Amino acid sequence: MPTLNWIGKDAVVTHHKDVPFRLLEPVPALSCGEPDSGNLIVQGDNLLALKALLPRYAGQVKCIYIDPPYNTGNEGWAYNDNVNSPEIRRWLGEVVGKEGETLDRHDRWLCMMYPRLALLKQFLREDGAIFVSIDDNEVANLRLLMDEVFGRHRFVACNVWQKRYSRENRGAIGDVHEYLVVYAMNPERFQAVRNRVPIDEKQAAVYKNPNKDPRGRWRGIPMTAQGYRPNQMYEIESPSGRKLKPPEGRCWSTVEGEFLKLKSEGRIYFGKSGGSQPSVIRYLSEVEGFVPWTWWPHDEVGHTDEARKEVQAIFGTQTAFDTPKPTRLIQRILQIATKPGEIVLDSFAGSGTTGHAVLKANAEDGGNRRFILVEMDENIARNVTAERVKRVAHGYTNAKGEKVEGLGGGFQFCKLGQPLFDARGHIDPGVRFAELARFVWFMETGMGLPVARASKQKADTASPLLGVHEGRAVYLLYNGILKDRSIDGGNVLTTPLLQQLPPHPGRKVVYAARCAIGAERLRVLGISFKQLPYDLRVAP
Repeated sequence: MPTLNWIGKDAVVTHHKDVPFRLLEPVPALSCGEPDSGNLIVQGDNLLALKALLPRYAGQVKCIYIDPPYNTGNEGWAYNDNVNSPEIRRWLGEVVGKEGETLDRHDRWLCMMYPRLALLKQFLREDGAIFVSIDDNEVANLRLLMDEVFGRHRFVACNVWQKRYSRENRGAIGDVHEYLVVYAMNPERFQAVRNRVPIDEKQAAVYKNPNKDPRGRWRGIPMTAQGYRPNQMYEIESPSGRKLKPPEGRCWSTVEGEFLKLKSEGRIYFGKSGGSQPSVIRYLSEVEGFVPWTWWPHDEVGHTDEARKEVQAIFGTQTAFDTPKPTRLIQRILQIATKPGEIVLDSFAGSGTTGHAVLKANAEDGGNRRFILVEMDENIARNVTAERVKRVAHGYTNAKGEKVEGLGGGFQFCKLGQPLFDARGHIDPGVRFAELARFVWFMETGMGLPVARASKQKADTASPLLGVHEGRAVYLLYNGILKDRSIDGGNVLTTPLLQQLPPHPGRKVVYAARCAIGAERLRVLGISFKQLPYDLRVAP
């Protein structure tokens, strides 16, 4: 398989492993609604934020959508769509070193994207998929990069989105499209679980009811197929008495027995005269939708002008975003890739379109999809991303002075806190049991602690038993979880303490500060002891 090489690659291919795990600090003043709604907006560098989120959500996200910098070279935008931004240049200087000062913009873009994609991959469920917006500046590099990070066998499609509805008169050939590159962890599984695109009223207009059929609107599907099949070449007599055979080069689309069954059910139509070529009646009520295809026209999923007006209507004035994505575009992704209750992640959140689309999808079908949004710029995260989602959730007055009802929902706003470990490699004193529990579970299983279980990890209700994975129970003794009923606040594994642990008949892994039980007895008991913090230092 062809591979992509660039200056600085060697420095970044494993960089995601060296990024420290950090805590997330809730900011109640910037949150909206119930803090345990399951929706999250994080302000901070998305590489650091993704690493901080990994212990919570690894292997649990159904759909990732990202709209990364397109690397256009346009330096004039407030939200810099170019990897020459100060934050990225500083990061390149720290990670790539002096080489980073001489990289061209494509090298820098690849250096920025690689570790972020490597982390994003770890969030996806087995049936999950990632959708990446991009244009012609980096689409070729992105495809090769995604092939390397995700695997060529996980490629699903490269969709073309018609972003403009009027002709573009700049350049040699007008630019009216962008791409949505799609990869799935298991393309066959994704195909099996993905949804069809719902039919809209414009598409439904071809379904009519000229004969007042009590079963409702319908359309006729021609009953022929290309080719020659002997058992599908029979003669049909129409209601008018006309003898009908398939047209030249075609056969009937079904065998005679199936045709007679459809005819007895009143599902064959011979036209108004009763003597035309037969059609199979398909009722609108039977149409589940269409299989998605790679052409996404503006009249179905929106365009850039619609997106700008959408944001302006919410805020009443022009925002810092010249090219937000339309909500309908993200809704189409959600229609295809998600079901109620699933998690959607956007680590280049920008104007918050993904959060808006998730709330809108939930309002329309009564679902409870959850979103995780990450935005690097503090001003944008607070005043655009979070503010937009807050307004569409609670309701707002648009630019015309009209009241727009809220969609419902809320979110918790967080910023990045201190690293999990201090400079000496010790667990930071500010780390609480629930936070360390998520990290320990992730290190032990590679998965995020399930939300239902993680929500119980509070000071008054937490259990040292984090859960059971593949028959192995994982325990954490930390921060006085056993209410100081044993030595060192219950942080040392002793024989008496074993009696206090929730029972498990199989293998056990216990994380604690020290162990006062001999190695042979641990073996007999089926216990693997792992010492804090030393057995947690190496990132996955």
